[in-house]
Amino acid sequence: MVVIQSAGLTDVGRKRKGNEDRFSIKDELGLYIVADGMGGHAAGEVASKIVVDTINEYMDRFQQDEKAEELEDLDQTLSKDGNRLLSGIHLANKSVYQLSEKNPKLRGMGSTVSAVLFAGNTSIIANVGDSPVYLIRNGEIDLLSVLHTVQAEHKALHPDNARKISENFNHVLTRAMGISETVKPDLSELQIYKDDILIICSDGLSDKVKPDEIRDIAISCSPRKTCDNLIQIANDRGGEDNITLIVIRIGNNRSIIFHLKKLIDRFIKIRKIIMNR
Repeated sequence: MVVIQSAGLTDVGRKRKGNEDRFSIKDELGLYIVADGMGGHAAGEVASKIVVDTINEYMDRFQQDEKAEELEDLDQTLSKDGNRLLSGIHLANKSVYQLSEKNPKLRGMGSTVSAVLFAGNTSIIANVGDSPVYLIRNGEIDLLSVLHTVQAEHKALHPDNARKISENFNHVLTRAMGISETVKPDLSELQIYKDDILIICSDGLSDKVKPDEIRDIAISCSPRKTCDNLIQIANDRGGEDNITLIVIRIGNNRSIIFHLKKLIDRFIKIRKIIMNR
């Protein structure tokens, strides 16, 4: 049985007037999402909200109703849960795109999305754009998501010439939610283990804090304290962008028993104090 400790936090940063990031923690669904919106006149905020809300609502259908109607499976190599998450992302993309086409003030809005869904002992990681998902395991940190930027794709195709491309292309996205009627997310599934830590964040954090720094803080701090510390560092280093992250720490059923025992012991102590009054 997988036990999850999670925390999330978002901050406008030091330079922006509004926050176009959006995150969601749904422990009951095992679903965690970060979306980084883009577009003028608060359009990015609209896009990221639609992305998060649409995926949550779609995935919640299957929690509430086992016979809920599903979209057609899109990839036969994926699990049912993987296809559900994929369908939710496609539905969210369509919702953003249609509203953008309908409302001239929102024309061109878009968003990244990075999501983690837990199904049994498996984690499903899906993303569109450049909001990274990291896995910390056995003292190492690895990038699980695929960065959809000109720089990252150039590096993948031409590793020897990666430095020759201008840094201006670091955040030029090659894929984003709502920019076109269809989108191609990257999705992977992998087994999770006790003490694994997953980090989902916007580039407002990953641009300012190196992966090794993220790892060191996440290993030594609680999920909530990790959020506080990393956002503070990003702001101290300029905070030019909105900063958002979710920290997910994996335990097991032994930790549940331990915490239940602590709660029971505390209840017994309080009851004795009341009875002795």
